Amino acid sequence: MGLFTVAEARAELARLRPMLDEIVAVRADMVELSAALTGGGPPTTLGGLPERKAAEARLNELMTEIQETGAELKGVAPLLVDFPADLDGVPVLLCWLEGDTALEWYHRLDLGFAGRRRLNI
Repeated sequence: MGLFTVAEARAELARLRPMLDEIVAVRADMVELSAALTGGGPPTTLGGLPERKAAEARLNELMTEIQETGAELKGVAPLLVDFPADLDGVPVLLCWLEGDTALEWYHRLDLGFAGRRRLNI
């Protein structure tokens, strides 16, 4: 896949937000169902093993759809989505973390998440 401009990445993030929100909901359902099935939590009204497997399948579908856009899904708990880009000739990843209200961060490829810096654009 190609590189995103900051504007393209922000537009793509806006388009992906419903899927990202669904991942958060399905992730929570999966955790609750798993805990109930293994005896690690109280019974749940969400269902049992079939619902757990359906949630897992849906989570995989959503993650695949996101990856197919050219964005990189780096984490699911918390959600972390990177958009490959180039800033002033430097390869970077425009970085969105669950809880961020907008795409406002980036990091150099060689520095990773710990090297996150705020975009000045």
